[in-house]
Amino acid sequence: MANYTYLVNDIIGATENDGSEFVAYIPKMVNRVEERLTKALDDYGLVTATSIALTSGTNTFTLPSNTRVIKNIHIEESGSKIGLLQRTDEFINDYWPVSASTGTPKYYARKTNTNIVFAPTASTTYSGELVYVVKPSALTSTNQNNYYSDFCYDALFYGCMIEATNFMKNFSVTPVYEQQYQTAVEGLRNQSRRTRRDDMEVNASPAGGDNTISGGN
Repeated sequence: MANYTYLVNDIIGATENDGSEFVAYIPKMVNRVEERLTKALDDYGLVTATSIALTSGTNTFTLPSNTRVIKNIHIEESGSKIGLLQRTDEFINDYWPVSASTGTPKYYARKTNTNIVFAPTASTTYSGELVYVVKPSALTSTNQNNYYSDFCYDALFYGCMIEATNFMKNFSVTPVYEQQYQTAVEGLRNQSRRTRRDDMEVNASPAGGDNTISGGN
């Protein structure tokens, strides 16, 4: 299975460049591509979940430091799960202007990049779960594998080759690897779409009438 060392050797072999300056720059190439993939993919491999607690009398919650995108939040009340609906912070302020008033939270919104605000303010302490997108731990010589090396290697490699050809000022070759990268990413996106339905589900048009929607390959 591919890992960080395999990737480094693959880049060196494909570029036929084992110069010390080039090799020293490879970790920066890899990190930039990991950032790019994290922004480009909507993949369950980037999703994690953590337990949360909304404290009685408060209407804010500090997100885990590695949160990129919130997928969903739910809390529990009397043994039932309540999915909170995302709204804007302006909506929260209009809907629940007196934060000292309390109730069962129904809505949440991003307040800052690291905090979310709820409405109504929690009337008691609620347990729940936050599901969110993270960037996998960066590939390094001491962290040889992550989701990208294990399941997205083609996109990871082609992205690194874009960075490598830019570093070597070989700009005529860069578009070739950019196209290969985009093709690999589109394949990963299609795979993600396929994971969101099983073979028993049928795509159907909400407009009614003849079905004009077909499933992806």
